[in-house]
Amino acid sequence: QGLGPRQQVTLRTSLRDETGELFQASAHYQAGDDGELDLARCPALPGGTFSGLEPMGLLWALQPQKPFWRLVKRDVQSPFLLQLEVFDGHGERPGRLLAQAQHERAFLRDGVRRVPVRDGRIRATLFLPP
Repeated sequence: QGLGPRQQVTLRTSLRDETGELFQASAHYQAGDDGELDLARCPALPGGTFSGLEPMGLLWALQPQKPFWRLVKRDVQSPFLLQLEVFDGHGERPGRLLAQAQHERAFLRDGVRRVPVRDGRIRATLFLPP
């Protein structure tokens, strides 16, 4: 909320993995006529890390700054800390910083079940909410 009608903005997420490597994603958006930006209703415009109606795109599209690096969470007891930023306009270099926040992404909360997955060569962990 609080953007101008149809204002163009760039949203960027950043996080550092447990080794300190930086991952980022960005997307270009246009606010609605009411100055609100709802990622479940407003598609990301071409020119960012992804485009289209992708409410969770800023998370799944995180890319490493170091080539071929993978985002792996080794200590699921501690959360990932995401930096969220909103910049004015689109373009190669972001405009003025309009807002920022930090978001905590936890894996284990009360009631979450941790299920090991082993199928052939696949090894994973499935986290099921209550």
